[in-house]
Amino acid sequence: MTLNNFYVDNLIKTALLEDINYCDVTTDYLIPESQTNTARFVAKAEGIVCGTEIAARVFTLLDSTVTCEILIKDGEPVKKGDIILTLSGKTRSLLKGERTALNLIQHLSGIATMTNRFVKIVEGTNASIADTRKTLPGLRALQKYAVTVGGGRNHRFNLSDAAMLKDNHIDAAGGIIPAVTALRQKVGHMTKIEVETRNLEEVREAIRAGADVIMLDNMKPALMKAAVDIIKSRALTEASGGITEATLRETAECGVNIISIGALTHSVQAFDISMYIDSQ
Repeated sequence: MTLNNFYVDNLIKTALLEDINYCDVTTDYLIPESQTNTARFVAKAEGIVCGTEIAARVFTLLDSTVTCEILIKDGEPVKKGDIILTLSGKTRSLLKGERTALNLIQHLSGIATMTNRFVKIVEGTNASIADTRKTLPGLRALQKYAVTVGGGRNHRFNLSDAAMLKDNHIDAAGGIIPAVTALRQKVGHMTKIEVETRNLEEVREAIRAGADVIMLDNMKPALMKAAVDIIKSRALTEASGGITEATLRETAECGVNIISIGALTHSVQAFDISMYIDSQ
């Protein structure tokens, strides 16, 4: 996945404007305009780095004279004490960009690290780890990028990507078959239809309707395995709802194709990284 530079720059500018507003009272009154320093981004834990170029871009957007050397690239593992990147330039610029850059790289590295851990748990099974639309407003593309950096896969980016019939859609449309039939008559041939199911009766109905993907929502492992056996590769299967790190392997061993986990983006722990300005 490649991020759009316009999107990244606009997001960074919004974050910087929110943080700096009119001026940085501390930095602007304390640090001489001509002062320069070097700085280091240092990992304080073990994991997968993500967002190095984005963090560097924070500083170069603030000040085009700042130089950055990325020592550890996105997707590469780090351990505590590793230097991720170095910066050189005006001290004011380094201090003003510090928090915004750290917020981004810590959050994205947290997502990549968690995703990578989950991917390793399901190794040897048929399952892929995927994200959801449970993302922070304005950050979706960044968060989904971090999932791919960690070895996961992206679910739909937005409501335009694919048709997903959740319980409320199905109830409002009068059932799975009427809902899928109505959609098939209107969507283009490139649009896939996914149906959320809660029991085996709904699974059978989704098969009869010709769903492309069948979501097995909040099912216990025994029920999920029975559903996979019924589907018999006539549709992709997706496990979702209430899946934790403790239940992940058991879920994957049910034979599902995809395990979607909202926690990858909506409640991930930030990865610990600090910026240190070198003494004069």
